[in-house]
Amino acid sequence: MQSHVQNSTASDGEQTYFDMFSLPRKLTIDTAALERGFYKLSRQLHPDLYARKSAAEQAWSLRQSSLLNDAYRTLKDPVARTAYLLKLEGMRMEDENTENRDPRAKQNRVPADLLEEVFELNMQLEEMRANLKMGEDDPALRGDLERAQVQFKAMLTSLDEDLRRAWAAWDAAMDASDDAAKNEQKDAMVAMLDRRSYLRNLLREVDGVLTWQGAVGEKANI
Repeated sequence: MQSHVQNSTASDGEQTYFDMFSLPRKLTIDTAALERGFYKLSRQLHPDLYARKSAAEQAWSLRQSSLLNDAYRTLKDPVARTAYLLKLEGMRMEDENTENRDPRAKQNRVPADLLEEVFELNMQLEEMRANLKMGEDDPALRGDLERAQVQFKAMLTSLDEDLRRAWAAWDAAMDASDDAAKNEQKDAMVAMLDRRSYLRNLLREVDGVLTWQGAVGEKANI
């Protein structure tokens, strides 16, 4: 008779995060039920339960526990859940946590409607960094960056509302088995997540410079 680890290991490579929690590939999920399922599976897979099992079963328990943690972290976050589903659907996604070392490729990713603003913002950021390196402050320039910070945060808020509508549309297309609508939503969500990634990176740069400036200002006031 095959052992539990043999049966489970055979399907490790085929199992998705949605499969682990017996969920359909939808973007609106019951997060409370997800959490309950996570703790239930965590207890079943805890390495302590396999302490007296074979080395293969202990290794399987560790792999499954790690996979379960990754699955839970991904599915409980709506944006991470969206990116993961799109990858399962074969869509190519940008990683907002990976720096693009090719400036030309980075420039090509700038949303067309933001080209002028991003060009001006980059000039302001470079000027502010140069000032900060010399221990100087420029209140007018700082004000421009703070306004840009507010603007990009508002853009992100609006974009997240668009994403929520796209999630509902995706789920409806899944229920209706409407492949055309699903494809339309996949393309739309990829574009939204790419734009969101770009805006978040811009905000990180602005936040970093403003924080740096704030530290300099505090030292100057001591």
